[in-house]
Amino acid sequence: MTVNDAVAKRISALLREKGISQYRLEQESGIQHGSMQCIMNGRNKTVTLSTVIMLAKGFGMSLTEFLDDVIFSSEELEIEQ
Repeated sequence: MTVNDAVAKRISALLREKGISQYRLEQESGIQHGSMQCIMNGRNKTVTLSTVIMLAKGFGMSLTEFLDDVIFSSEELEIEQ
């Protein structure tokens, strides 16, 4: 699983958990719809730290809280260089 895949899965889980729509997350985070679609559909190969910070802000949480999930500690997480 790539980092982008992990971020997309984390977004999906948090959307369900918090009961908000992807559109609302886009509005709260400042991430444009096209960029969000690229992340969620796997067309984006790398997600920047800035984007992850914006996502965390959109969810009303810290970066640490966003990344505090077993999906990011997976041994199978591929780090692209």
